[in-house]
Amino acid sequence: MSKIESIIAHEILDSRANPTIETVVILDDGSIARSSVPNGAIKGTYEAAPLFDGDMARMQGLGVLKAVDTVNNIIAPKLIGIEATEQKRIDRIMIEMDGTQNKMKLGSNSTLSVSQSVAKAAAKSSLLPLSIYLRQQVAKSDREHKIPCPMFNVIEGGKHAEGGLNFQEFLLIPASSHTYEKALEIGVTIYKKLKQYLKDNNQPTLYAEEGGFAPSYTSNSEAFRSIRSVISDSPYDYLRDIFMGVDISANSFISNGKYTLKDKNGQLSQNDLIEIYQALFTEHSLVYFEDPFAEDDWDGWKKMFQAFASRALICGDDITSTNPYRIQSALNNNVLNAIVIKPTQIGTVTETMAVVEIARFKQLKTIISNRSGETGDDFIADLAVAVDSDYVKFGAPSRERIIKYNRLLSIQKELEKTTLL
Repeated sequence: MSKIESIIAHEILDSRANPTIETVVILDDGSIARSSVPNGAIKGTYEAAPLFDGDMARMQGLGVLKAVDTVNNIIAPKLIGIEATEQKRIDRIMIEMDGTQNKMKLGSNSTLSVSQSVAKAAAKSSLLPLSIYLRQQVAKSDREHKIPCPMFNVIEGGKHAEGGLNFQEFLLIPASSHTYEKALEIGVTIYKKLKQYLKDNNQPTLYAEEGGFAPSYTSNSEAFRSIRSVISDSPYDYLRDIFMGVDISANSFISNGKYTLKDKNGQLSQNDLIEIYQALFTEHSLVYFEDPFAEDDWDGWKKMFQAFASRALICGDDITSTNPYRIQSALNNNVLNAIVIKPTQIGTVTETMAVVEIARFKQLKTIISNRSGETGDDFIADLAVAVDSDYVKFGAPSRERIIKYNRLLSIQKELEKTTLL
């Protein structure tokens, strides 16, 4: 067994050139690992709080030197000398040091960077791929391994883009019956064809936050129709090889209890939104609706679940925020059948994996997701395989997002060598 010899944090930049934290863990056997934490464009009310400097004279207040100092001078001294394989103990020490429900004292970015780095270092020391290490040593699971089905974010709106679309992510979802390699091929093919389609129709092909395109469409329906047109001109069959879904992110267009869409006149009620979703479902047979109502609009969520739960995944992100208390509230109110899992929303590896276990026990589908401000860290790819996530959302198959898609390819090869897949 190898003990933690040193923990060193420093500030780096994410994919939007915003500061974030990276932590390096060194073990006494020479094993070294580093991990960095992404930033989200939208932070739900109920997710754990990252620690930022707030100094507007530097990095527009988004610096993380306080988080770096927290890791180097508060967290590190408490963890030096502990066996790196004691992940649950290490995470529990940080949780107890923080003492708040949302990591307000230490910061979720501080704790998660340490937690992930320790897991990576321990896996190296154990001579195991990270996905297998997490499954065997942390989750203690003997379930069958699988590579999750990817959801590709190919057109973006909302807080992710400057276009006219309110909905945040227009998603391509290959059939789960396909191998991961085939699913990746489908996503890449449609993504490239979509770029050419936009060019041919005099639409911009500039990238948005997660590598998807941000056309200057005036209606959300137009985005779906353009994707359908591209699919029809591809080797793949819609509703057999590939489906569509949407991350609506309704938090971004609600005010005083009413919703406002750029392609609809006036303020919209819950019933108005349900009618819009029904029209989209009728036209495109969408299989996935994420955050169709705001995080505290329980009545809207109930109406959505009653209308669509038998026909599509009704998925919570902002409403649940990888928070076990919020997930329990959602279950008590019977409003969803799937949840997004983001480690940044809770702050440690073991808490993240515990939330996945809750979801599995409650028979919810799970989607391990990136954030809009990503780094080169591929930890969540291993995590998704370790916990048998049903789906992953890593953004478009391009730019820095491709790191995680490529990591899943590598994991598949690792599992094949160990005869676990």
